[in-house]
This record gives sequence, C-alpha cells and structure tokens, in this order.
Amino acid sequence: MAIRRQDALGYQIGLLSRLFDRVLEAELSAFGVLPGQFPALVMLYQKDGLTQAELCQRINVEQPTMANTLNRMERDDLIRRVPDPDDKRRTHIHLTDRAKAFKTDLMEKARQVPSQAMHGMDSADQDRVFHLIGRMIDNLKVADD
Repeated sequence: MAIRRQDALGYQIGLLSRLFDRVLEAELSAFGVLPGQFPALVMLYQKDGLTQAELCQRINVEQPTMANTLNRMERDDLIRRVPDPDDKRRTHIHLTDRAKAFKTDLMEKARQVPSQAMHGMDSADQDRVFHLIGRMIDNLKVADD
C-alpha cells in the first residue's frame, strides 16, 4: 500500500521541526540558550517584564511547560523574576544583563536558520510557505477550540 502525501504530513512536519531545532540549537549553543528558551527570549526582547501567564499566551504553551522553561532560564542567568508590588501572586519576568548583552548576536544567529531552511526559494515561494503553514495552524486552532 502506497503512502499518500497527506498521510505523511505529520511525519514531514515533525522531521522539519526536529531538523530546525537541531540547527537552531547549534547556532544558539554559544550563548547557552536552548531552542525551547528562544521563544521566551524573543517575547522578552519585545517587551521585558511580561508575566508567566502573558508569556504562555504569546507563545502558546501550557503553564507547567513555561514554568520549567523559566526555571532553567533563571538557573542559566537569562532571566530574573520580580514580584508584582500590587499582586503578590504574580511575578514579572525580566531579562538579565547577560541576556540583554547578546541580543543582537543571538538574533542574527537565529535568523540564519530559516534562511538556511528556505535556501533556493524565491520570495514568492517563501510567501506561499508562510501562507500555507498559517492556514494549517488556523485550521488546527479551530479544531482545538
């Protein structure tokens, strides 16, 4: 029995994700940053001082996953937690000086990974890839609601 492309979509997406993360990990390793930490760093580079709940919402991960990621990032001197003066149940996540210092270099290295993945594609092909992936994400978000 032949395997149809539609049947192999999950495998292809999974393989792409694993390869992308492997290359990203190699690019970020000099900074002591793991691929799972990178989205939180990006969000904090955009707006330092977000809460854990805000990070979860922006990155679309569950609270326990984010808590583990933030624990590791705190251990690795990438973030520090600051209690909210108005609500003792909340803490704000702030970048450390160390994480701020390598922002430009880290982002430059990270940008090389999608460039490598899309090597040889013209801008129309790249736009189509983003459009199609966006549609699949939207389709699955609707199914998840």
